[in-house]
Amino acid sequence: MTAAPALRPAGALTFRCLSRLLTYPQEDLRAAVPRIAQILDVEGLLGEAAKAGVNRLLTDLATADLLDLQERYVELFDRQRSLSLHLFEHVYADSRDRGPAMVELKRAYEAAGLEITANELPDFLPLYLEYLSVLPLDEARRRLRDPLAVIGALGRRLRQRDEGYAAVFAALEDLAGAPAPEEAVAALLGDGEPAEEDAQALDETWAEEPVGFMGGACAARHQSRVPGRE
Repeated sequence: MTAAPALRPAGALTFRCLSRLLTYPQEDLRAAVPRIAQILDVEGLLGEAAKAGVNRLLTDLATADLLDLQERYVELFDRQRSLSLHLFEHVYADSRDRGPAMVELKRAYEAAGLEITANELPDFLPLYLEYLSVLPLDEARRRLRDPLAVIGALGRRLRQRDEGYAAVFAALEDLAGAPAPEEAVAALLGDGEPAEEDAQALDETWAEEPVGFMGGACAARHQSRVPGRE
């Protein structure tokens, strides 16, 4: 981060851990699994059910073959437009309103002393969670509720696939202190999956360079897309 607060806000590390779990898996993430589990336990912001789900995902990340984990991540979040981790993809799609919303979100990051240092859009969920990590906990929870319908829809799509990453989205709902609004979630779930050619076209639009906030927890690289890492 370009400007860290003198005192870390309560719950900051929980937001960062959940952000990290939604980034492309590499060896450093596997090495961080015990520390992530410890942080979630010590900060105590997640309910027991939410924490148990995340712990199951952590076990999977620590023990599964790394190449299999990477292929799984790409197949889920890069090739399925309905599972995109770009929040505004689900809200605005190709609407003209998407650009101004990006600008507004980028300004919010800058006001918090954060700067995106590479070619990633501001609405990438791991970046948004990093942003929330520098806010006071009450404000962070309130702002987490803004995209909660999208978070809820993504979690439900992942649960339908019996996918362990659903635990992160359940944890975010738990952390927000409110369930995702069912009517809005149902509207999003009605969008369905994209055609294969749409997924391929989407995959080609992401640049091959590291992304993240300057000095922050997100920065990673892989062949087709660049999520973050610590």
